[in-house]
Amino acid sequence: MFAAESMVRTLINQGVDLCFTNPGTSEMHMVAALDRVEGMKSVLCLFEGVATGAADGYGRMAGKPACTLLHLGPGLANGLANLHNARRAFSPVLNIVGDHAINHRPLDAPLTSDVEAVCAPMSRWAGSVTSSSEVSSMAVEAVKQAYGPERGVASLVLPADCAWSNEEPDVLPKAEMPGLRPISDKTVQNAAEALKSAKNPILYIGGTACLEDGLQAAGRVSEKLKCRLVMETFAPRISRGAGRVSPVRLNYFAEQAAEDLKDCDLLLIAGSKPPVSFFAYPGVPSELTPEGAKVVHLGGPADDITTALGALAEMLGAPKAPTLAPRGYAPEITNPDEPLNPGYAGLSLLRHMPENSVICDDATTSGMGIYPWLDNGPNHEWLCLTGGAIGMGMPLSVGAAFAAPDQQVFALCGDGAAAYTLQALWTQAREKQNIINVVFANHSYMVLNFELARVGAGEPGPAAQAMLDLSNPKMDWVKLSEGFGVPAVRASTVGQFDEALQAALKAGGPQLIVAEI
Repeated sequence: MFAAESMVRTLINQGVDLCFTNPGTSEMHMVAALDRVEGMKSVLCLFEGVATGAADGYGRMAGKPACTLLHLGPGLANGLANLHNARRAFSPVLNIVGDHAINHRPLDAPLTSDVEAVCAPMSRWAGSVTSSSEVSSMAVEAVKQAYGPERGVASLVLPADCAWSNEEPDVLPKAEMPGLRPISDKTVQNAAEALKSAKNPILYIGGTACLEDGLQAAGRVSEKLKCRLVMETFAPRISRGAGRVSPVRLNYFAEQAAEDLKDCDLLLIAGSKPPVSFFAYPGVPSELTPEGAKVVHLGGPADDITTALGALAEMLGAPKAPTLAPRGYAPEITNPDEPLNPGYAGLSLLRHMPENSVICDDATTSGMGIYPWLDNGPNHEWLCLTGGAIGMGMPLSVGAAFAAPDQQVFALCGDGAAAYTLQALWTQAREKQNIINVVFANHSYMVLNFELARVGAGEPGPAAQAMLDLSNPKMDWVKLSEGFGVPAVRASTVGQFDEALQAALKAGGPQLIVAEI
């Protein structure tokens, strides 16, 4: 038995039973171990950014880590952008990164690199196996680090000789994993007193506070105090739909975000950190907390914020349940030939989206146009582009579909973002996943056109405009999707999109709709 088999068995004992992989020569004994050991499903991805994004989606929906198996420093580097998103989402992710055999490293072969150094920027913890006797114990430590309490990306470097050794380290049983940190009664009491003494407080939430139980508790507090409830712009996962509390989602652009928060004298932070603008702009403050407002921290992403919000609601004498808006329904289509825009796509989702769907949003401008229409629609989970690194939507949907195989999954993608990781379509087809991909084809990096106008760089000339233009040539998303094995249709009107969505839901399996806007 290879030592790698002990690692796989140990990981399975810790509840890690799914591996997204793009392996190379240094990982062949791990590949063999995944074949020999029952209990771990391996999923091939054509690009490492798909594997890391899928692990993020799985972690957000399952609440536990999947692992990736990646090839040396360059393979890991290919997946770093989506690991950045996972890190910002506090997703439990475990990377197993193969490396050269220990005695081969000094020879400086072509693929030699400092693998741990590549791991470090996007990992909350990185470690390296130094002998085959450590493979099981290091595997357990890596899983613990992924669990937190501040959940995140843990990366374990596995040299090839440590994996191929015929030494048989012990297969370790399930270990106790860390959970979220409890928040003291004193902290909750201080928050309650601060809220009661404020004239115009805002409860600003993020992280696990945006899941159903956290929203319920936050809504109770908001209703009791008649105060604004505001949510971070790109929360990792938001529980939405009829019967759920719907906070104001902080605007993306700094000036509009400042309007969301203006005039407050207290910002109570629950599960997040004080808001800042995404970028610096000439003459615009980067910190969004209103001048003179007091900031009080109830807890951050590593803290049990849901329990603390419930305790806060009780301490304030809040109602047992907040008042909620009734179920919303979309009107019938009266002009099917009207040109499509994101709002109309949102109305189609409101009409036809099944209950308990999962939406993976990588559509930036178009996603913002869809989001408000589904406030009181069918219950769903909305997964955001937490780190702002586009190319997340399709990979995220792969992982979400493994975590929630009985739920309908949607990937909402801009055409520029989808072009980063369209290889995910192949994995969707191979695994026959129940995913509907919607690619909003405006043939432009639209958000960057807005940003170019806002940063004070002057009137854009032909060269600047060309760098943000995707129309020369236009990508043919129907052919691209079909080439990866996913059926696709094009829709440019309200009626065409509505019909395409209904047909995709009826057909099942992976589908793609090109929304020409």
